[in-house]
Amino acid sequence: MQNQEIERKFLINWNEFQRSSFFDNGQRIEIEQGFLSRDKERTVRVRKTSSNCTITVKGKSSKNGLARFEWQKQISEDDATALLAIALPGTIIKTRHVFEYEGFTWELDEFHGNHVGLQIAEVELNHVDQPITLPPFITVEVTGQKEFYNSYLSRIER
Repeated sequence: MQNQEIERKFLINWNEFQRSSFFDNGQRIEIEQGFLSRDKERTVRVRKTSSNCTITVKGKSSKNGLARFEWQKQISEDDATALLAIALPGTIIKTRHVFEYEGFTWELDEFHGNHVGLQIAEVELNHVDQPITLPPFITVEVTGQKEFYNSYLSRIER
């Protein structure tokens, strides 16, 4: 299927990650994101960073949580600001650490605000059964567990 996102999600040992070379050498991106829809069949997310703003529509996840429809379009900062102003309650603020490991680009989200202390690592794959080598600070796989989806996190306070 075209426009398909295939990814796996993991919890990490934050102290180990901070001691690793990935913490100091990876790219850091500050992200603000909100949701215009959190319907279980589809979500509509608006994301704003210092260099890029997007609107993303995601479909319902497959049964194993690995794959789902994803459509994304770049928008202006003014449009992102306007859309975030009308987003559902529960804006997410996080720092994304991006690094390469064993041929894959990993994105590790360090959550702030209501979810301070939560860190989730994600890796996108080309197909659902693609083998990967996990970085040493990975602890538990949470792929497909709805409580670790950003759309779910945006609904709750911790």
